Amino acid sequence: MGKRIAVLVSGGGTNLQALIDAQARGELGGGTIAAVISSKAGAYALERAEKAGIPHYVIPRKEYPSNQAMTQALVAKLRELDIDLVVLAGFMIILTEEMVQAYPNAILNVHPALIPSFCGEGCYGLHVHEKALEYGVKVSGATVHFVSEECDGGPIVLQKAVAVEEGDTPETLQRRIMEQAEWHILPQAVSLFCQNRLHVEGRVVHILPPQA
Repeated sequence: MGKRIAVLVSGGGTNLQALIDAQARGELGGGTIAAVISSKAGAYALERAEKAGIPHYVIPRKEYPSNQAMTQALVAKLRELDIDLVVLAGFMIILTEEMVQAYPNAILNVHPALIPSFCGEGCYGLHVHEKALEYGVKVSGATVHFVSEECDGGPIVLQKAVAVEEGDTPETLQRRIMEQAEWHILPQAVSLFCQNRLHVEGRVVHILPPQA
């Protein structure tokens, strides 16, 4: 049986679309997107799920007194859906330790920088690219990592570098990193997980050869 994947979203769902497109091409390593779960109603990502015929759910952050209460509800839903892999694709809620305990080394996140640069608390969305441009780096990119209890601190699965160009704004850099890096390495990482080809030792993720 292939792995059942849940994609957690909060907004437009461009990375979700990259996963949906990869699934349509048969590139998720036998995995299936079994659910899309949004932290708010009306997120455009839910329309993407609807168009692709993927079951979708809303667990609104505003209906819970804390991130912890929402996390507990989310874990309960994921277990009910028999999910094997959780993918954070523009999910804007900081999940508490219950999620990591329920899915150790089975939660993937994509971050729009080369971790450990420009990551951690407060580094999300355009803030990441603003910081990169302020610092004057010549290369940025994206990272897919396993989620741990430390914000952006889990073991790194894949990274891809993207050149910073003269005259870049946070918006142009964000778009180029999505197009050249995020939309490629996130489906790749999901595929590797679904093929049981990721082996974690401490901080290091070893990518195993394809099984014969």
